[in-house]
Amino acid sequence: MTTIEIAPIISPLTVPSALGDEDAADFRAYAELNRQICDESVGLPDLAPDAAQLLAGWQDGTDTLHTGFVARRGDEIVGMITIDYAQEADAHAAEVDLMVPERYWGHGVEDALLDLAEIEARARDRSLVQIWSLHRPIETKRMLAPRTGWGRIPAIPLSDLLEGRGYELEQVERNSEFDLRTDPAPLQAARLAAESAAGDDYRVLQWMAPTPPELRAGYAAILARLSTDAPSGDMDFVAEVWDADRVERRERRLAGAGQALSIVAVQHISTGDIVAYNELLIGADRTGATHQFGTLVSSAHRGHRLGALVKTVNLLHWREVMPQSPTVSTFNAEENRPMLSINEALGFVPVSYSGAWQRRL
Repeated sequence: MTTIEIAPIISPLTVPSALGDEDAADFRAYAELNRQICDESVGLPDLAPDAAQLLAGWQDGTDTLHTGFVARRGDEIVGMITIDYAQEADAHAAEVDLMVPERYWGHGVEDALLDLAEIEARARDRSLVQIWSLHRPIETKRMLAPRTGWGRIPAIPLSDLLEGRGYELEQVERNSEFDLRTDPAPLQAARLAAESAAGDDYRVLQWMAPTPPELRAGYAAILARLSTDAPSGDMDFVAEVWDADRVERRERRLAGAGQALSIVAVQHISTGDIVAYNELLIGADRTGATHQFGTLVSSAHRGHRLGALVKTVNLLHWREVMPQSPTVSTFNAEENRPMLSINEALGFVPVSYSGAWQRRL
């Protein structure tokens, strides 16, 4: 007997004005599905932002335009896909997130959604599609490695799909967690050692968002460097454009969703430049996991333990202002050995991995 798969009905994801609106059901389902996929993939549902966090970003397309599609069979949602477009003038990539629950995988939903994403990317003159996969920290018979040779991930149905469609694995990132409930003494000792190594050429700045107006331009400059200075394997990323206005826009979105953001930065005293920073972010539920939003040491100022300095200062501060949050989650490229070494020394442990894939259209 032959089974005929019925193609799913795919429609655009509606972006509501508010989560309580009548047309917000699909957007709430998007947040729930995102959480489900993170749970099914690696057992870490808190990797996914909540609906309020997502909506704040989707409602403002100034810096990134977010689009999405919902796949249904009958009244049941069987998958979704989102497509993000950076708004820099020279942006050439579409960033895709494919979400199909395990029980619906293998019945054509994933191919239909990815087909549509590639069509949409071409229609917006994007020449590259980028997508990420989540993996458990296990060894299997078939392990995949990027061309750089840094890191390995176990093959999963999503990676099989991407390989079959001509996508290349370009980078592996390690997802690590830090237990905020541990004895703070090792953190305090690491902070003192980092302060001593940094010497008198630098000063530490710390603030909770919103960023003071006098710091926004310098903060924007170091945020812009994250897209160019951070290790990216063979991923083809556009250089992000940041200014004081973009900093203000981002922080307004975060606050609107009830999120709290702590920033620790290092300022080079003689120039006044911000040359390192670390960000910790938590959603409106202050008992949830904390996410490291960004960390970077400017390439010209590496070798002074500034990465350890911003991390330890922020972690110690975070324990005081967010005592109910149990963990900090962070992603780092496997080739970023300096930052991984800092994390390992501080007590971060690997809990999952991600693969970064791309395909030229």
